[in-house]
Amino acid sequence: MAPLLINIVSFQAGWFASVLGAAAGSSWLGPAVVLPLAAFHLVRAGDRRAESSLLVASGVAGILAETAMIAAGFYDPAVSPFPPPLAPPWLVAMWVNFGTTLSVSLRFLEERPGLAALLGAVAGPAAYLAGESLGAVRFADPRWPGIMALAVLWAAAVPGLFLLRKRLFYSPRRPKR
Repeated sequence: MAPLLINIVSFQAGWFASVLGAAAGSSWLGPAVVLPLAAFHLVRAGDRRAESSLLVASGVAGILAETAMIAAGFYDPAVSPFPPPLAPPWLVAMWVNFGTTLSVSLRFLEERPGLAALLGAVAGPAAYLAGESLGAVRFADPRWPGIMALAVLWAAAVPGLFLLRKRLFYSPRRPKR
């Protein structure tokens, strides 16, 4: 199977496992699926060190972003083993899962930060709305402030993660000592 198709299918599998698992009351199904998919992604990566750093950074960004959004009261996750407003593991896994697309299926956005921001602003909130329709999150009423906050968040996150990717993959490395 071509790397692009593998990446798309893996991303969708991780997304659905995370969302449907959360909707069914499991905080850990998503991470249990995403972790081996991310490991498989790393095995196939050309620069495993840079790619590993990108996935870790994606997860850290997810922890910070989701915790802030939950703390602001924009939405609540359906399930979490942690006290609010801490991001649940299934949402963090989704950010790691998203990180696997940056070097493969979404790589065409790397040199197009405006398009990356636009797609982030549209697709980010759309993914959360899809998650809400499946029972994984509940938006506060009215919904529009949370949707707008997600649009701003993802409009910054997508080009920001590509900027990080560029620095990780194309910056000169320090020699090992």
